[in-house]
Amino acid sequence: MSVTNASPAQAAQAAKSASHVLATLPASARNDALTAIHSILSSSRESILAANAEDMDLAKKAAADGQLSSSLVSRLDLSKPGKYDDMLKGILDVRDLQDPVGKVSLKTKLDDDLILERVSSPIGVLLIIFEARPEVIANIASLAIKSGNAAILKGGKESTRSFVAIASAISKALESTAVPNDAIQLVTTRDVIPELLALDRLIDLVIPRGSNELVRSVKEGTRIPVLGHADGLCAAYLAADADPALAARVLVDAKTSYPAACNSLETLLVQESALATPVFTTAARALLAAGVTLHADGPSKSAILASVDDAPTAQVVDVQESDYDTEFLSLDLAVKTVADLAAATAHINAHSSGHTDLILTSDPAAAEAFLAVVDSAGVYWNASTRMADGMRYGFGTEVGISTNKIHARGPVGLEGLMIYKYKLRGTGQVSLAYGEGEGQKPFKHEKLPLN
Repeated sequence: MSVTNASPAQAAQAAKSASHVLATLPASARNDALTAIHSILSSSRESILAANAEDMDLAKKAAADGQLSSSLVSRLDLSKPGKYDDMLKGILDVRDLQDPVGKVSLKTKLDDDLILERVSSPIGVLLIIFEARPEVIANIASLAIKSGNAAILKGGKESTRSFVAIASAISKALESTAVPNDAIQLVTTRDVIPELLALDRLIDLVIPRGSNELVRSVKEGTRIPVLGHADGLCAAYLAADADPALAARVLVDAKTSYPAACNSLETLLVQESALATPVFTTAARALLAAGVTLHADGPSKSAILASVDDAPTAQVVDVQESDYDTEFLSLDLAVKTVADLAAATAHINAHSSGHTDLILTSDPAAAEAFLAVVDSAGVYWNASTRMADGMRYGFGTEVGISTNKIHARGPVGLEGLMIYKYKLRGTGQVSLAYGEGEGQKPFKHEKLPLN
């Protein structure tokens, strides 16, 4: 991995050349590189965390001055309990996954001695533009190397020291492996994103990781395909027949375990008949106790104040219509009363960003209807939206979560970084020999075993 000040075109050309080498390396060589990266990041923990602490000090000052959001500062912190270890574990998890390169998904005999195969192959060169989260470098490097893709990374200035420390360690690790250093590059030159986004002949896919503004600006500023999501507007529907304790536990986790995450809950839809029951009051009580401010509509606010003893009134405020389209990324939750499942799914499909939405109910039929109707990348029954994560899905880690409806959707791991090519092996066949005319013959189109 190189920390480069090269021009965007030079960096992209080097990545393109490296991608051709990387795509042909055996799985053992790519796995050896991941082992080396894990080893050096383990031994460099102290120096990397020291660099991250410097970034954190500056970020906290910037947040105090109103120049950075508190959610961004939270994402920057690599010293949170378990975060560094999770980063390290993700590298080994990816290494130990099945090799995604060269998998045959179709094999057809077109004619005698004319065999067609569809084979998985790397996309090529990935451009990852991200803010704050320094562990993204290790995540992306691991997934890119394992999948045979080259990657160019451009991070935000708020994390420069962390990024450079991690990238320098990875670069040193790759020196002893068969993976070219130019296969993974961290671009440190400022204000080069527009130039990178113009390199559609060299860069094959852009993956933005960061704020809504970042993702939208990337999508609007390039002809390169973009994989990502602009918002994490996750909603939950609380049905009257839900188990009160289960629902409260799931909702508190979905909202409070990491409020700044894109899979954090932002809207709670409550069935009207549940308002005066323990289903809603137990959930409301638990959320308030966890420090959540409920932006409630009239019916839900009245139910809270009437049934939750000593409800902190400062945490129960009148909802604004815009709250149902707001990604709070904080301990705030919009609450809306709906008549039934149909009203809930209609609201979600109208307001959700298509990230992850859930239903809390004891009725399997209602749950299955919700899972079928809601048009999101993740649809859950009685499970926290925070489960929307590549590591939790068994992908090792992820490059991001996609709300796209082509190629990859949801947490994007190795499979989302693969495409395919068609390989045809013949013995001199030509197209004019086949057809329905005189002297022509039909194709056999015989399906063959994949192995």
